[in-house]
Amino acid sequence: MKFAYLVAGGLAGVVAAGCSAPSLLITPVSSSRSLKETVLQRDSAFALDKIALIDVSGVIMNAPATRLVGEGEHPVSRLLEQLAVARRDPRVKAVLLRINSPGGSVVASELMHDEITHFKETGKPVIAVLMDVAASGGYYIACACDEVVAQPSTVTGSIGVIMQMVELSETMRMIGVRTDAIVSGPSKDSGSPLRAMRPEERERFQAIVDEMYDRFVAVVAAGRPGLGADQVRAVADGRIYTAAQALELGLIDRVASFRETLDRTKERVGAKSVKLVAYKRPTEFRPNYYAAAPSAGGDVNLLNLDLPSWLDSTAPRFMYLWAPGR
Repeated sequence: MKFAYLVAGGLAGVVAAGCSAPSLLITPVSSSRSLKETVLQRDSAFALDKIALIDVSGVIMNAPATRLVGEGEHPVSRLLEQLAVARRDPRVKAVLLRINSPGGSVVASELMHDEITHFKETGKPVIAVLMDVAASGGYYIACACDEVVAQPSTVTGSIGVIMQMVELSETMRMIGVRTDAIVSGPSKDSGSPLRAMRPEERERFQAIVDEMYDRFVAVVAAGRPGLGADQVRAVADGRIYTAAQALELGLIDRVASFRETLDRTKERVGAKSVKLVAYKRPTEFRPNYYAAAPSAGGDVNLLNLDLPSWLDSTAPRFMYLWAPGR
């Protein structure tokens, strides 16, 4: 079997004479990591106005995402970067914030909420589009938006705070391991997984959780004008709700598909013809508004491990997170 090498316009392929063989595609990629606009959908060739689609997905942490190989994006930083691009572009008339997240850390959720609130000072509306799950911190972020729309099968809610800790003292005792901590004060090692928690420590942690819960309730009440704080507390016991239940309780504004939401947003900004745009890194691929390819070098296709956050750090974390079983 004879092979011929084809090189043209930066593309290289290997073609087997007389048969169809796999080819090697070499595509030049910019070394820049700046976000670039990509058009996902265009109503017409003459459309000038834009609606920006920004995604918030996965567990929200104020740190780069952890991966089996390499380091992922910092979700708060990326959101800020995307909002900054949309802010500077006078053609962007609105933002669709698509949320698919069970929540995350208290601070990361607050930072995202604050950045969306700041962006709204431009006068450009921000519409939250809830996908599979928009719970706890994911819903917290949605409360900063001008409107909250859920898919018919969305799960949302889980308004509350969790501080998940692990206690290993009995296991260590069984294997004959003892620890000693030299501390400057009796509370310095509070929350340590190496010993049982004392009653007074539990009271202190509970007080912090209660304060953060009050903050969550206040944010929901501010973002949902039809609900007072007492009404929010009545439904904010940590449970999740279907889209229909959330609509009945006043936690969302509408149940609609993404296409319906896009059409309604065009009417809201008075644009008959728009370009739906997203912002991506040079190595990312977005063929349409449902698909997004992972960044190069970040994932392993043969093995996908979702490790609990406490394996990354033994420090207790305060979370706006819906994570049953963790």
